[in-house]
Amino acid sequence: MLEFSSAELQCLKIIILTETFSVTNLGILLLTDEIILDFYLKFMKKIVQGFLFSLCFVPFVQAQDSTKVKKEEAPKENQIEEVKIVKYKKAIEQKPDRTIFNIADQPNLNTGTLMETIKQLPGLIASDVAGMMYQGKQLEVFLDGRPLNISSNELNSFLEGMPANSVDKIEVITQPGAEFPATSGGAILNIITNKNAKKYLSATYTSSSAFNSYDKIRYRTYNSVLLNAKNKYFGWQLNFGQNYRENAVWTAFSNTNNNAILSKTQSDRINRTQFLKSGLTFDIKKDRLLLNYDVNYGNSNSETEGYGLGFTTSDKGKSHNTRQDATITYQKRFDNKNQKLDFVFNYNNNKNDFNLFSDVLGNTVLDNYSNQNYYNGKFDYSQGLKILDEGKVSFGALYEKLLFEAKNFNATNLEYQRVTAATYLEFQAKYNKFDFILGSRAEKYEIGGKTPTADLIPFEQFRWFPNATIQYNLTPQIFFNVNYNKKITLPSTSALNPNNTTYQNQNINTFGNPNLQPTIFDNFEVKLSAFDYAYIGYNLSSAKNQVVQQVSLNGNVVENTNFNVSEVKIHNFTFAFPLPYMLFTKGLKETMKFDVNPDTLNFIYFYMGYQLHQVPNLDTKGFWNFNLMSQILLPKKIKFVTEFGLVTSGGNYFYFVADKPFNNYVDMTFSKKFLNDQLTVSIFGDDIFNMNRSYFRPVNDPLLSYSKSDTRKFGFTLNYKLPTKNKAAKVDQNMLKEEKKDDGGTVIGN
Repeated sequence: MLEFSSAELQCLKIIILTETFSVTNLGILLLTDEIILDFYLKFMKKIVQGFLFSLCFVPFVQAQDSTKVKKEEAPKENQIEEVKIVKYKKAIEQKPDRTIFNIADQPNLNTGTLMETIKQLPGLIASDVAGMMYQGKQLEVFLDGRPLNISSNELNSFLEGMPANSVDKIEVITQPGAEFPATSGGAILNIITNKNAKKYLSATYTSSSAFNSYDKIRYRTYNSVLLNAKNKYFGWQLNFGQNYRENAVWTAFSNTNNNAILSKTQSDRINRTQFLKSGLTFDIKKDRLLLNYDVNYGNSNSETEGYGLGFTTSDKGKSHNTRQDATITYQKRFDNKNQKLDFVFNYNNNKNDFNLFSDVLGNTVLDNYSNQNYYNGKFDYSQGLKILDEGKVSFGALYEKLLFEAKNFNATNLEYQRVTAATYLEFQAKYNKFDFILGSRAEKYEIGGKTPTADLIPFEQFRWFPNATIQYNLTPQIFFNVNYNKKITLPSTSALNPNNTTYQNQNINTFGNPNLQPTIFDNFEVKLSAFDYAYIGYNLSSAKNQVVQQVSLNGNVVENTNFNVSEVKIHNFTFAFPLPYMLFTKGLKETMKFDVNPDTLNFIYFYMGYQLHQVPNLDTKGFWNFNLMSQILLPKKIKFVTEFGLVTSGGNYFYFVADKPFNNYVDMTFSKKFLNDQLTVSIFGDDIFNMNRSYFRPVNDPLLSYSKSDTRKFGFTLNYKLPTKNKAAKVDQNMLKEEKKDDGGTVIGN
């Protein structure tokens, strides 16, 4: 019989648990000497012994969703009588088509606005000039599986008005398959706000307060309440809250030829947001009916002092935004659990009213209003199918219509409509250690509209969008993935809107471009992922008619708009891995003996990404994106988390170059649980060195832009889960969303 050292046996136990946990239900697993020996003999044929360390060690960093090992009885050093598996949420979860970030259980990510949280996600870049990108891919933003259909300034306002503590998790779907709309472009950022319903009343209250101290004290508060319950007739869920935020923004534009200041402003803003999300679910035998209604209301105002070449100004801005969303979902279920049929009907309305008054001129400078109506109907069907070892087929259809109207001083200056009809077919198969996905989606577009002076350039096309994935699974948690998909992005109504919906003065003017054309993407990706946290990957996104931002100088006036570029290629290389601190202090031998307990793990997580934008007729340079996250367990079970972010200077973001690093911050969070883990208290400091600012210059104009927000803030967050006597109550599936498939498939309602 083989004999193992203490370190080898401990490592082997962890590997067996990791392998077993992926294919076994939660419960008690009995591991005997014979099982260990049999597993060892089979396993060692595939993986060299030196690689055992990495396999053992990576699960250690799954601090939110790891396997916690508990020895019930261990009479001998080299024998396990019983092992108990306890389920935790993972901080990051890698699936073949997406990366999932747990927000609700990470105090360092849920203390501010949703926009601030998104900017902290490793690999994600959010800026005024580059938009929102993840590992080089342009992001389409979804909320609870449904597209927001907003972008640009409206999207930023929506995300800044939504408290991060109202979000459960964020999915970045890097390889959207045929079941997702082809209009998803490069990738999808899906914000999931919903929780699980239980067969008793449960309630959670979350509150966060902070202050800024850049030039004066400014306050922020976020509060949300989640209620849900289920009885034998129906289930219900209600999530509501508010956001009050005082903040300031400093901007400057200068002419680099003569160093003349064209515009310099300081804007004090107050943003108020209220939101409500509600859901009802009815079980009809095996079937289920879901009714959802969401509403977000924003009321903001600003005071801006500015000066520049030839002017001095003092302006007051007001903005009102209302977003309503109603969804009806009917889920037909069959005796075969792999067979599903879902029908979804969705209506969305988004109204925006922006007004800017000049104290110097004594009149209203901007009075812009827009109204958008969106209608969507779809069905999705899937069932198991014998393809190779096993497989599945999915197909469905979609019809949607979007109507958009923009007004300037009550005069309509844009009428826009878009009709899309689509159908898809996708096959999934398994053979030995290989997974295959082959899909195809066809979409037909009818896009048109008019301005007061002319009709828009029509876009009426029928297009085909294939996708294919091959994945080799070295182990259940280590896989190599190759993917290709073709997608399209239709210009957002925010980019089309000819009206200015943000601040302007005598030397700054922002306007949309109603004649923007759709962008076609060819996306290629290869990725090696291990245990969710460690991965290395490369992707190429080739876009035709890419919509990019353009800032140009017209005399002394800075003009900001969007235009189509014939072709842009974005290369992106990413690398991420974790390391436990005890590796540096105790060495490899002692680290191998470490007993798995994720709540007492000190580690640092490294993320590095390199991105290069190839733009026609430009000699472009790449840039690096760094993110470090450190977790240290202090006495009294206090968790100390530090995050550092940086994007290097000198690289090209389409037609812009960063003169200095941006997205540069250091955040710190101290958190501790009380009252049997029902109360979590966090104290945080964001951008504590006040380094987060941006300097950009367009490549074809003598301009330099500067922007700085009061990102440094200090505060605390409370999360209290009201206790219930029924601790063993069964957790039912989510009312406000239902996953179509367990392997990372689409979310109903998208």
